[in-house]
Amino acid sequence: MTGATDRPPIRYDVRHRTDFVYSAPVSISHHLLHLTPRPSPGQHTESWRVALTPAPAIRRSEVDFFGNPVEHLTIQDEHSRLVVQARGTLTVTAPPSIDPSATPAWEHARVNGSAVADPEVMAAQPFAYDSPMTRSNEDVWAWARDSFTPGRPVLEAVLDLNHRIYAGFEYDPTATTVSTPVAEVFRIRRGVCQDFAHLMLAGLRGVGVPARYVSGYLLTYPPPGGEKLQGSDASHAWVSVRVPGHGWVDLDPTNDKLTTTEHVTLAWGRDYGDVSPVKGAIVGGGEHEVKVAVDVVPVTDQAA
Repeated sequence: MTGATDRPPIRYDVRHRTDFVYSAPVSISHHLLHLTPRPSPGQHTESWRVALTPAPAIRRSEVDFFGNPVEHLTIQDEHSRLVVQARGTLTVTAPPSIDPSATPAWEHARVNGSAVADPEVMAAQPFAYDSPMTRSNEDVWAWARDSFTPGRPVLEAVLDLNHRIYAGFEYDPTATTVSTPVAEVFRIRRGVCQDFAHLMLAGLRGVGVPARYVSGYLLTYPPPGGEKLQGSDASHAWVSVRVPGHGWVDLDPTNDKLTTTEHVTLAWGRDYGDVSPVKGAIVGGGEHEVKVAVDVVPVTDQAA
């Protein structure tokens, strides 16, 4: 199993809309947005814009600890609804092909406790340990270690773990919430892409292999004979693993594959908490309802 290299770059028009509807007025709100695609190998953003209704009174852009573009916002107008819209055009190039059997033994990918003064190793350190949403237990670690037999090539072992999550866990959007612990996901054997990414991160970090949580979008397809519905594409999450000699390699446990040109990267961090697309604090609001719609549309130069 290798990444594709024969496909040309794909150009996309990406649209992401999040609607918050509150049961009581919000007097003031503060938000942190991870909605601008980060510069990354194989992905180039041509244009991008994030708009909010009502418009924020204060807006500041910066780069976070992990290198992701972020925006800090304050909305001072009273409101019962908040609409956040992101839209832009970008190109995605297929990752290079790698022979999993030719990658170094997984033991050489470990950095836990490493004292090697290598900038690449040091940069991987934050992704080698438990984070708030990847805390696990011995049952999960023991289960993950079955993929990491002595001397096994690291990408071969990681692909095996990727497949075991796909084969052994059921995709079920009703089974978990954004805060469901890894140990509970492992117990019930079901969840969504965020859960499967956190489970894979817990397993990899349990054996000392550094791995990142990646937030982004996934191009989807209509059922045979059907039409693609507007807003039907998906916010998605997957995992990126450091493979010595090859940099960071992205895998999608929800779909049992290495990432392709169908994956659009927004941000990466230790877990979902580092890269949540929209989060913040509000005064008032009561109960609230959230609706998200995503469109990832391949375009030609003529249609752009």
